[in-house]
Amino acid sequence: MVLDCSPAPLMKYMGDYPSKRARSVNELTDQIFEGALKAEPLKDEIYCQILKQLTENHIKYSEEKGWELLWLCTGLFPPSNILLPHVQKFLQAKKHHPLAPDCMQRLQKALRNGSRKYPPHLVEVEAIQHKTTQIFHKVFFPDDTDEAFEVESSTKSKEFSLNISGRLLLKSSEGFSLFVKITDKVISVPEGDFFFDFVRHLTDWIKKARPAKDGVVPSLSYQLFFMKKLWTNTMPGKDSMADSIFHYNQELPKYLRGYHKCSREEVFKLGALIYRVKFEEDKSQFPNIPKMLKELIPQDQIRHLSPDDWKRSIVALFNKQSGKTREEAKLSFLKVIFKWPTFGSAFFEVKQTTDPNFPETLLIAINKHGVSLIDPKSKDILTTHPFTKISNWSSGNTYFHITIGNLVRGTKLLCETSLGYKMDDLLTSYISQMLTTMTKQSGSRGNIK
Repeated sequence: MVLDCSPAPLMKYMGDYPSKRARSVNELTDQIFEGALKAEPLKDEIYCQILKQLTENHIKYSEEKGWELLWLCTGLFPPSNILLPHVQKFLQAKKHHPLAPDCMQRLQKALRNGSRKYPPHLVEVEAIQHKTTQIFHKVFFPDDTDEAFEVESSTKSKEFSLNISGRLLLKSSEGFSLFVKITDKVISVPEGDFFFDFVRHLTDWIKKARPAKDGVVPSLSYQLFFMKKLWTNTMPGKDSMADSIFHYNQELPKYLRGYHKCSREEVFKLGALIYRVKFEEDKSQFPNIPKMLKELIPQDQIRHLSPDDWKRSIVALFNKQSGKTREEAKLSFLKVIFKWPTFGSAFFEVKQTTDPNFPETLLIAINKHGVSLIDPKSKDILTTHPFTKISNWSSGNTYFHITIGNLVRGTKLLCETSLGYKMDDLLTSYISQMLTTMTKQSGSRGNIK
């Protein structure tokens, strides 16, 4: 195997090597670091090249670009134990350079957290080129608010989630996840992944799937969301912050899309509570209720009554709830939905042709109970497959397949859907959580011989 670690890209980056054409921000950094991330021996080689270029370099511009590379390098991977003392000694000797202390800190974190898998993300390269060592990332929440959080080269998804939960004063980060929304996909970030690695991998993957048109590479901007993903131990009233920011706002759209089976009385009550969350005690909006039914009533139920009948029933229930605050109304809403077997579900509309006993169009709900198949018209749960009975599953761009029971003789359900990747990830996460819990429980009971 021939390992290429030519100093040319490094010297081009530092301006020591003529370059005739304009380059994208991270084209050279990709060339510099890609090989080293794939082959361990090249890591030391890169460190040696950078330190060599920084030693007695009297060209100001070249030296500054060399420090940028050292800053990026210390955030990606540590040198070997043999080279480490030399790198630390170099940084110690240059401690008066503004970037030296930060490089030392990044080196310690790289030693602790291990090596990244991908070259620096565009955001990291742009940050250091603009002379900033702090990167802030906007995170969006289900209640339509957002906040900026500092994220480092060594930040893993789990640590990022803990930072967010801490700032929001949530009682626990369990079940929550970061999600990246890019093009038409929303993808959960695995807990153990370096945040920038995941985003880098995702954008590269989508770029390959969507080739450049007329030489123009598609712009791949993304948004970062923080949401509840696994609802295993979610109980309304246990964490008021989580209820207010996440649970209510994530459950409301699913309710309004008409995914749950509920009684007319419950619909009146929930309609009144949703109105209260929107307007609290303000009754001046009552005349507008007939126009806002889509925001108050499940879409499949609206046609069952006239707009005025809906309004009359909602107002009557609203008056019975007088004095409730917005937050109390959110909690009351969640307590009603919590009683339903479909609470905390992710719903997927799919087509299936494997089981003649089920309708061709199915609603699949994945929740703490397992995988439920629901009749989309009646909303009846046709069957629920607990996670312990699911032996295999797979997904692709157009399908999701699942095997129940014995791998050879078990029943298979083949679904047509463009959301197979989401179903696959959710099922994997719930089963992984279940196995972790079972391991903990058996561990706490001790090893009985």
